[in-house]
Amino acid sequence: MSAARSVLSLSKILQPWTGLKGSTVMRPVMGTRREKSSYTPPPAKYGGRHTVTLIPGDGIGPELLNHAQELFRFCCVPVDFEVVNVDSSLTSEDEINNAVTAIRRNGVALKGNIETNHILPPSHKSRNNLLRTSLDLYANVMHCHTLPGVQTRHKDIDIIIIRENTEGEYSSLEHENVPGVVESLKIITRVNSLRIAEYAFKLAREKGRRRVTAVHKANIMKLGDGLFLQCCKEVAAGYPDITFDNMIVDNTTMQLVSKPQQFDVMVMPNLYGNVVSNVCAGLVGGPGLVPGANYGKDYAVFETATRNTGKSIANKNIANPTATLLASCLMLDHLGLHDYASMIRKAILKTLSETRLHTADLGGQGTTSEVVQSIMKEVQKGGPLTSEKI
Repeated sequence: MSAARSVLSLSKILQPWTGLKGSTVMRPVMGTRREKSSYTPPPAKYGGRHTVTLIPGDGIGPELLNHAQELFRFCCVPVDFEVVNVDSSLTSEDEINNAVTAIRRNGVALKGNIETNHILPPSHKSRNNLLRTSLDLYANVMHCHTLPGVQTRHKDIDIIIIRENTEGEYSSLEHENVPGVVESLKIITRVNSLRIAEYAFKLAREKGRRRVTAVHKANIMKLGDGLFLQCCKEVAAGYPDITFDNMIVDNTTMQLVSKPQQFDVMVMPNLYGNVVSNVCAGLVGGPGLVPGANYGKDYAVFETATRNTGKSIANKNIANPTATLLASCLMLDHLGLHDYASMIRKAILKTLSETRLHTADLGGQGTTSEVVQSIMKEVQKGGPLTSEKI
């Protein structure tokens, strides 16, 4: 019974976050009544079906997204995928431009991570970064929380991480002044800092959260990070119901591994968000468990939170599919297909907590395929979605 209650509780927590035009909002734990907001999902076509761009990516991405499609077919989810392959080794940007065009057409994408090889020439831009900047996917959101059935050092973790996704150290502006001297430009703008801060506070209020922590290094980068911190303070003044504090990034990582329960909602520039996201994923069991979402004004892209390619375990049938499948649930929520999302999400959590079929990263011996089959069995136990349930 206790495991069942844990699954029910977490199924309420694992509800969609929203962009500034947010999708349907569910407050965590406090009930199941949906509070409508102004967001309108992309219109369904062809008898109520949605078309979603699917980018397989590299490493474990293609096999895990194949499983996601398999699960959608099994559950009769009204989604059709437009598959767009992006070869990360090509110098031409034609394929990533095709992917951007497809997302603009469909409004939503589910993707695997596209490898960015550091041995490629400086002129080669990260395909993931091009995707985010071209579509202005300015908010990367990751909900990091303790999952039932997963053994971890810390318990009761429940953190929402909001990362500015379009500038900072990822601006791709580098040059060599003279041989042996390289400048890398970190871009922080007032407009984008205010935008991500507003997003964080609005999401915190919608989710019933009590505290927002801005992560920075303003003691050293007084202009760049100082501007980001000042913008957060200005936005915080408009949310007197939410406590605001700030923390230097190096202290943040130490505090996370010592007492992660002190954090609620965290907002930060691009690079710090990358580091903190990976630390938090490790705290709750690893990269195979945590989904992520990238929101802009007009588009949304869903993927695993830590954006790992997992090349070393690709095509071995041992990758953990949980993060990818939970990302697909976030996508379904974004499209307004809440019943399908809830059905799949509950089956995933039951497989983790009750069936306890775990892949090797969680200390188990289950294969990727076995975990997906177990999830399908849990879905089947719940019966089909009838018109009364939808």
